[in-house]
Amino acid sequence: MLTLFIATHNGATTLSRVLASFTQLQPPRGGWKVVLVDNGSDDGSAAIARSFADRLPLVCMSEPRRGKNVALNAGLRELEGDLAVFSDDDSLPEPDWLVRLRAAADHHPEYAIFGGRISALWDMEPDDWILRWVRMAPVYSVTDPAWEEGPCEPTQVWGPNMALRAAPFEKGYRFDESLGPNGSATYAMGGETELTLRLTIAEHLECWHCREAQVRHIITPRQMTRAWILRRAFHLGRCVHRESRQKAAAGRPHVPRNVPVICRELVREAVHLAAARRAADARRVFEARWQLNLWTGCLFEAFGTRYEPLRPGLDGCPRR
Repeated sequence: MLTLFIATHNGATTLSRVLASFTQLQPPRGGWKVVLVDNGSDDGSAAIARSFADRLPLVCMSEPRRGKNVALNAGLRELEGDLAVFSDDDSLPEPDWLVRLRAAADHHPEYAIFGGRISALWDMEPDDWILRWVRMAPVYSVTDPAWEEGPCEPTQVWGPNMALRAAPFEKGYRFDESLGPNGSATYAMGGETELTLRLTIAEHLECWHCREAQVRHIITPRQMTRAWILRRAFHLGRCVHRESRQKAAAGRPHVPRNVPVICRELVREAVHLAAARRAADARRVFEARWQLNLWTGCLFEAFGTRYEPLRPGLDGCPRR
C-alpha cells in the first residue's frame, strides 16, 4: 500500500487535468490512495477535487493555514502503507508512474528516498530565449535527462516526483513549515530538499533516482515571463543559503555563503549588469539580473532568519 499526497492552493487551472491523469494510473502492488489537501483555495479547487471522488481512491482534506508544507504535514495524518509519494497540482504522471516507484522501493530495500524524472509540458510554445537562457532545473523543476538509474544526491529529489518510506514520518519527521510557497512574495523554496537532506544527515538514509518513473510538469504562460522567472532566483537564493548552512552544521562539504561572500558577489553582479546594459547584450543582462536576485535572496535569508534543522518531536510533531 502507498499513499499519494497532493496539496493545492487555487490550482483549478491545472488540477482537473492532474486528477484526470490519476484515473489512468496503473495500480501499484498492494494498492494506493490519494490524499488531496486544499490549502485555502477560493477558485473552486475543492469542488474539482470532490468531483473525482467516485473515480479515484480519494481522501479530500482542508487546511486553511497557508503554506504547501503546512498542507502536506496535515495530509500526512492520513498516511497508510509503507510508502509516501508526493507530487504537485500541476504535474501529470505517466500511467506506470506509481508502478515504477513501487518497484524501485521493493527492489532497493536499502534505499529510503526515491526521485523520478520530471520533464516540461509547455502550455504554449516557449520563446526561444527561455529555451536558451533559462535554467530549467531551479526554474521549472525539470530534471536532467542524462541522469541514470541509480543512487543520487538528496538535492536531486524534487517535489513533483518523489517518494519516501513511511518509517521517517512514523518517527515524527515532517516538512519544515517555514519553507515553500505560502502566499508570501519572499518565501524560500526547497522544502522537499530540506527534508531529504535532513534525513540523509540525521538518519543516514540513501536516495535513489528512478529514471522510468516520469511526470510532466505543466508550464503555464504566466510562468514564461521574465518577471516570474527572475523572482524564482530570489526564492532559490534563500534555498541555497539554507542548504549551505544545513550542510555546514553537519560537517558536510558545502559552498560557503556567508555575508561577506554574498556582498562581494552582489557587487560583482552589479558591475556585470552595468557592463551588459552598456553593451546592449540582452542575454548578459538577463543572467546578471538572475544572479543579482539569487544573491539578494541569500542576503535576505542570512539576515532574516536563524535557521536550525528541524528534529522530530517525541509526540510526532516537529520541534525546533
